Amino acid sequence: MAGSITMIATAVLQLLLLCSFREADAATPHIHTFFYIGHRYTARGNATVATGQMYVEHLKPMTVTQKYPVLIIPGNGMSGTNFLNTPDGRDGWADFFLAKGFQIYIVDPPSRGRSPWHNDIDGPQTIFDAQRIERRFTATRFHKLWPQASLHTQWPGNGSMGDKTFDEFYASVSPSSLSVIQMAQKVKYAGSLLLDKIGPAILMTHSHAGQYGWILADSRPEQVKAIIALEPLGPPFVDAVFPPFAATRPFGLTDIAVEYDPPISVPAELGKVIASVHLFHVCYRQADPPRRLKNLIGIPVLILTSEAGYHALYDDCTADFLRQAGVGVDHIRLEEAGFHGNGHMFFMEKNNLAIAAGVVLPWMAQRDLAIFSSSPPLSMRGNEGGIPDTISHRDDL
Repeated sequence: MAGSITMIATAVLQLLLLCSFREADAATPHIHTFFYIGHRYTARGNATVATGQMYVEHLKPMTVTQKYPVLIIPGNGMSGTNFLNTPDGRDGWADFFLAKGFQIYIVDPPSRGRSPWHNDIDGPQTIFDAQRIERRFTATRFHKLWPQASLHTQWPGNGSMGDKTFDEFYASVSPSSLSVIQMAQKVKYAGSLLLDKIGPAILMTHSHAGQYGWILADSRPEQVKAIIALEPLGPPFVDAVFPPFAATRPFGLTDIAVEYDPPISVPAELGKVIASVHLFHVCYRQADPPRRLKNLIGIPVLILTSEAGYHALYDDCTADFLRQAGVGVDHIRLEEAGFHGNGHMFFMEKNNLAIAAGVVLPWMAQRDLAIFSSSPPLSMRGNEGGIPDTISHRDDL
């Protein structure tokens, strides 16, 4: 009986959260502009072309009430449209945070989406096929590739080809560079220039773009006020869940170098050791004494993990690696905050706005990153910095 009452109370809270902001978000007056950043002129035979540029979309409310903008970087194969309206036409997270008084910057990483790609300069591309999207992101409960997959209920529709919402979503999937190193280098260059242009910001990354949060914070630590990592790329050093479990991310959580203290000249100096072995992944950490990610220390980090996505298996390992390197991390599992049935794309699922209102915005307010009138209870895993706990690879997008 007590469990049923708790479930009902949680459902009512989520409904109240949704109703409290839905109408306001849809009609937020704002200025909508775009620009490109990071291009370099490159010889192409007898011609010269611009390459490496990154598309940036800027949404600015008529009244800005928050001190830092939110800079959103979508996952692999995705464009910034992920965070505008949802595939079934509801408000997205850009709408939500815009209505709360934040300026929003949304990018398409170089050589993807609205950022130009040149085959003879940028190299070959690849794209996620529809079946992979179904199995891993939108219809996981039918395929059951990992234990939690059957819990996925929040995708709006059946998540399969022929379903209107899935078809709309898959039509937005973009080819991406085959070279993860090249992608990371381009985002570091253009993203660093973007932070120089817009000033201090809150980074919000999803999945494969998770590494770009660590890379940009390492490059411009004074400009990154927080990192909100939505199921970030991981676990450290090796792919997981989907065989083969290839060695990757030689710098721990990134494909390119970040600064450690003491410094390293080659990745092997990190001295990885096995922390634990699981059916779907191996969790590595640094050998003791660990080196510290010196430029990330002092930057608040939130890792947000869904109940039913495959990151539920290993985001703990990612968070522990960062903590061992001296980074303050709050890891919130959505089910422990009362949000059940979500998968890897939870920011566009049926309860997306309730998650933003009930988890992300209160965390930002507790970190003095947002003005927010009240803070619903959160569940923090391994909290850092004294925040109270009031409730008890490449295959990534």
